[in-house]
Amino acid sequence: MEKNLDENSDSGNTHNFSIHEATDAAEPQEEKKEEATALPPAGNLENVSGDIDQFLVTMQQRNDGRNKENIEIPHFVEKYLDLVEEKILKYDVGEGKAKWGEVEEEDLWLLTTADRISKLMTLLNDEPEKEINDVRRSLVNRVNLIHQRLMSYLEEDFRIIMEESRIPTELDPGGNSNNNQNNFDYKGKQREQDREIEDDANFPGYSEEAIASLRKIAREMLSGGYESECCQVYIISRRNAFEEILQKLGLERISIDEMVQKVQWETLARDMIPAWINTLRQCSAVYFPGERKLSDEIFAEHSSVAAGLFSSLNRCVVIQLLNFAEGAAMTKRAGEKLFKLLDMYESLRDVIPNIVGLFPEEYVEELKTEMELAKLRLGEAAIFIFCDLENQIKSETARTAVPGGAVHPLTRYIMNYLTIAGDYKDTLEQVFMEHWQAERGDSSRRQQQQQQQKKKENDGGSEKEAASPFAVQAMRVMDLLDASLEGKARLYKEVALRNFFMMNNGRYMLQKIKGSSEMSQVMGDTWCRKKSSELRNYHKTYQRETWNRVLACLNQEGLSVNGKVHKPVLKERFKSFNSLFDEIHKTQSTWVVKDEQLQSELRVSISSVVIPAYRSFVGRFAQIFDPGRQTEKYIKYQAEDIETYIDELFDGKPHQSIGRRRT
Repeated sequence: MEKNLDENSDSGNTHNFSIHEATDAAEPQEEKKEEATALPPAGNLENVSGDIDQFLVTMQQRNDGRNKENIEIPHFVEKYLDLVEEKILKYDVGEGKAKWGEVEEEDLWLLTTADRISKLMTLLNDEPEKEINDVRRSLVNRVNLIHQRLMSYLEEDFRIIMEESRIPTELDPGGNSNNNQNNFDYKGKQREQDREIEDDANFPGYSEEAIASLRKIAREMLSGGYESECCQVYIISRRNAFEEILQKLGLERISIDEMVQKVQWETLARDMIPAWINTLRQCSAVYFPGERKLSDEIFAEHSSVAAGLFSSLNRCVVIQLLNFAEGAAMTKRAGEKLFKLLDMYESLRDVIPNIVGLFPEEYVEELKTEMELAKLRLGEAAIFIFCDLENQIKSETARTAVPGGAVHPLTRYIMNYLTIAGDYKDTLEQVFMEHWQAERGDSSRRQQQQQQQKKKENDGGSEKEAASPFAVQAMRVMDLLDASLEGKARLYKEVALRNFFMMNNGRYMLQKIKGSSEMSQVMGDTWCRKKSSELRNYHKTYQRETWNRVLACLNQEGLSVNGKVHKPVLKERFKSFNSLFDEIHKTQSTWVVKDEQLQSELRVSISSVVIPAYRSFVGRFAQIFDPGRQTEKYIKYQAEDIETYIDELFDGKPHQSIGRRRT
């Protein structure tokens, strides 16, 4: 029998609903039903809502007491549903629903009504199906439809807040410099482009008020069984926001095949890789932590949902970043790519702990494996490129000597390459060690270390530690370069020029190594001492082959016979000196020494040998000649002239012959 409750019913009627109970007091119950039916059906939404709340509380208490008897629904439930539907109808047809946040009372009503309907729906659906009649089933369907409608409002409000309340994030797409003109300037440029990444208070761009509203709506939707709808809105909104961020950062969505087959390396190096590095670092330092914080705050009462949403959203971004890294590692190997790949390796290596630490435990192992694999492939590509220096040296088969015994282009290329590689010393050592350990077992590793240590002891090396796999490879490159230069030196006919060439190139190599503290550590003191010793030998041989002939002309032996100077022999000595010195000056002024220090050292060493000998020779024998033309004919130079002409050597400029300048 249906019941009607007056909104002004006294406190004794706050429980104006009936529960079928197994009792003998049937007659009093019937009297109460008739009394209730006699009450007028008037009532507003607020008062009836209070009755519904009390009804739900009582039912919850009975259920907690394990009383599962069939529930008789009070008539005010129908009244309440009528009033709710009436208000919903106004939303849909007449007045329209206010946007969330415009009318606080409306927001509160929507949340509390959705909560009330959810509980009522749960109560009705909790009854055994076999005990539900058609009237009750109709009521259940009605409640479900109202609930669905209310949830659609909440879903729309949730979407609007997610999209319209977000303050756009101000981004600095750093790293997209297009000034990398020098093949060896990667590390320096990258360091200039690096920016201190700090927490961006503007990310993810929601006010505390907006987050509080989203949390309330999410709580209601999840408790009301609309988790998938709420999560779908959240995912779409945050995915769109993140796509916008990636676009602003300059990271293009590109497949591995496109990277390998279509994109020019210049485009990758200039634009795409710097954008990737910047995006990766920003994600690690700002965006991923911000996304995790946002999901945790909105779904504060459902931690597993928050973690799942964060993982679903950001794992896709991580995979996109990893695919880019693998694509870069798969591009055609070339020397100029090494340092960009190492930049990527370093960036990925540095962010792995931060990124992995944000993901739920069940995702960590798989994600870490994927990130380590991408890092490994970058490392393998770097190793391949660095080791390919061997082939570049071996394939340099030019059969034309470098003019003037200058530093060979191959020497400059390899040494500049190694100098820049020194900036990545720690990373290269890590890469080579990881690769070496992956290919060797513990026993072979110990064996190689023992062999290296024994070799150092035999060589008299003072290094405390055995050479790393990277150092071993670098030394191999240097040995191959030495061998290549020795072959190129044989292209010169003059022994002096051969040694000059080796001295010039060796000095360049040594200075480059000493100029890099990192490469000095890699090559070690033993290599530097050995190279210095080689340079001294080259210098001695050059000086002997060139200037010993000059000094022979100034030898005083054989000039005197019975204490008297043999003038024809003296004339021949001066003529030979003048001719030989003029020829050496003419030839060796075109020889090239770009290293100013070496150039100065050579000139000083030559002057220190030749000028004292010449001054002594002239001082002793000048008076033998008749003053005037004879003296000028044979003694063409003063000691000061010799010093001036020596200072013109090795500058790569053909000078007018000394003889023509003096005539």
